[in-house]
Amino acid sequence: MASAEAGGDKYRSFLHGEGEKNTVWRLGAPPNYDMVNKLFEEERTKEWPEGSLEEKVQRLLKTWEMELVHKLRPEDQKSVHYQGYSASTNGMKPLTRKELSAIGGYNAFLATTLPPEHRIYDPEKETLESSMSTFLTAFPRGFAIEVLEVYSGPPKVAFKFRHWGHMEGPFKEHPPHGQRVEFFGVCIFHVDEEMKVQKTEYFYERGNFLASFLSTPASAASASGCPVIGGN
Repeated sequence: MASAEAGGDKYRSFLHGEGEKNTVWRLGAPPNYDMVNKLFEEERTKEWPEGSLEEKVQRLLKTWEMELVHKLRPEDQKSVHYQGYSASTNGMKPLTRKELSAIGGYNAFLATTLPPEHRIYDPEKETLESSMSTFLTAFPRGFAIEVLEVYSGPPKVAFKFRHWGHMEGPFKEHPPHGQRVEFFGVCIFHVDEEMKVQKTEYFYERGNFLASFLSTPASAASASGCPVIGGN
């Protein structure tokens, strides 16, 4: 697993440096993670020693996410297997790289079997660009992620993660409530001998995550004086 010297910020490899001079970026330039890194450092619950298995898995996780979203060409993605990459959520049918590219962003991650009339976010109607815009608007400081536990090493890297942010902007038609939105899950990275991710399996509870966007705004909860509403 590559270190920061391979070209990255403090927590991601292959973001800057000589090795990225020919990379084709989705937005024309490398993304800036300064704001979400600040959120991560302020609110993480684990601080793994550099070089530990947990720190290496966390770097791989952040690098993999960055490359899949921001690098347009598969050949530029150094942490993702060039051929045969697939991903699945909660045991659903694995999606190929081509299918993932067509869905884009959080859409594959939030794929759901709920009827359309019960969805507050419908991944089938979103593009990668609209997905990114929706979540960046709702979470202007970014959506941080950390590794909580690592259960096994290569070639099947199983770990527990925490994903969180503060809803300080609207999510679709839902007003911002200013509270932290977070969820926990388990992920399995199937990696090759070069530590490139060949297959990803996610397991997490989607309903609670999306329901957290509907929480009562903090100001309204305080004004109500209701301990039940305030507790939510």
